[in-house]
Amino acid sequence: MASEIRIPRRLSEPAEAHPERGRWLEALPARVEELLAEWELELGAPFDHAGTAAWVAPAVAAGGEELVLKLGWRHFEAEHEAEGLRTWAGDGTVRLLGARRFDDAVALLIERCVPGTSLKLALGEPEQDLVIAALLRRLWAHAPEAGNPFRSLGTLCAYWGTAWAEDLEGTPVAGDRGLEREALSLLRELPASADREVLLCTDLHAENVLSAEREPWLVIDTKPFLGDPAFDAVQHMLNCERRLAADPGALADRMANLLDLDGERVRRWLFVRCAQEGRREPRLLEAARRLAP
Repeated sequence: MASEIRIPRRLSEPAEAHPERGRWLEALPARVEELLAEWELELGAPFDHAGTAAWVAPAVAAGGEELVLKLGWRHFEAEHEAEGLRTWAGDGTVRLLGARRFDDAVALLIERCVPGTSLKLALGEPEQDLVIAALLRRLWAHAPEAGNPFRSLGTLCAYWGTAWAEDLEGTPVAGDRGLEREALSLLRELPASADREVLLCTDLHAENVLSAEREPWLVIDTKPFLGDPAFDAVQHMLNCERRLAADPGALADRMANLLDLDGERVRRWLFVRCAQEGRREPRLLEAARRLAP
């Protein structure tokens, strides 16, 4: 039975260059079969568009409930997705029905969004802003319980900063060493200067918001950390290509106003993330130049 579990190409190709991912994929079919028996599920074909670090498929419970089975590779950024979904308890996010942790994987049984159209496909960017802002406000309103396992935003930024510094020394982007150094410095400084701390989604953009029956829009694929809410306003903007190219400062100000945030902090976080991602996407590097303090 385990051999019948299909592995999408988006997962198998990256695993060829990463031994840890390769071992995770080798164990995946047997684990899926184990979970199907444990949770009494009937499985559908896996989704081919669900990212590169998780195997995701529709499933039907014994009682007929439509669900999603997600088996993700355990990595630093997504370590506590289950705990985040428990904290949010379906208020703006999909509901968590079950979770199982393995050495190198985390399995989640979650609510299925039907019809499941992404916000990116359903609405134009200005309308997306309103939905994203409303969802973020709801997520930030949930305070984790004492003793929660969530890491700080500072630890995430330190993790990113270590890799970025190594890249900068090895292969600096031509002509932008100074800009990258300034952004790297801010990446390390901004988390500590925030005046409040909330439970962040960290990866909330229009492709991670789906239409549903229980609510018009629900968030999926959360990566929870504790820290500065101004950071959470940025991921959506990184995907707003036209407006980011036309006037990144105006875009940052719009999101800051929608979220009642300090516009300067949102601009600085957008500068940092554009410079960071600009190594792979030149359009973002140009936005970083225009946002540089």
